[in-house]
Amino acid sequence: MDIFDYIESHSTPENEVLRFITRDTYCNVLNPRMVSGHIQGRLLAMISRMIQPQRILELGTFTGYSALCLAEGLPEGGMLTTVEHNDELEDTIRRNLALSPLSSKIHLVINDAKVFLAGYQQAFDLVFMDADKREYCAYLDLLLAERADGTSLLPVGGWLLADNTLWDGHIIDPAYDRDPQTIALRRFNDQVAADPRLEKVILPIRDGLSIIHRIS
Repeated sequence: MDIFDYIESHSTPENEVLRFITRDTYCNVLNPRMVSGHIQGRLLAMISRMIQPQRILELGTFTGYSALCLAEGLPEGGMLTTVEHNDELEDTIRRNLALSPLSSKIHLVINDAKVFLAGYQQAFDLVFMDADKREYCAYLDLLLAERADGTSLLPVGGWLLADNTLWDGHIIDPAYDRDPQTIALRRFNDQVAADPRLEKVILPIRDGLSIIHRIS
């Protein structure tokens, strides 16, 4: 038994739907490692339950695993909007979500994340960012942008979870100094670190998960 096996065996297990999504993703979808998986999924669910958000936004659905985990924390009347740009995954996502009683709280949008953010109006209590890494800075700018009425998509008190912010260790590896995704993630991490409106911490779970709280 290695340390990861130990962690899994001492954490709340996945439910049957999440186990099915994991197995099916690894059997039938390209880049299955992108699925959040057991431990990160339990962390997302726990954070969502602690925050009790009425409105959640997910950027990057993949096969629906993380959406179902985040939706576990939605109170009565809460809604999660998840945005996926890859329309080839739509049927798989809808099938997977339909397996869970939480599906009625999840609204799937097939669109580019930047296009969605630029055209959306209502604020979110919790955002999970797991889409194109090269666009993380653009997503952040759109989430924080103040509109004419003084509101923003991520208001004061809102929470942002950004996935993959350690990028398998490449974030500090000079061998990846010319890699576009690594460069973009470094820029995002630096932007978050320098913004006094944001309280932040990076957790070394899986590929790195940043927890960001807008405080002003």
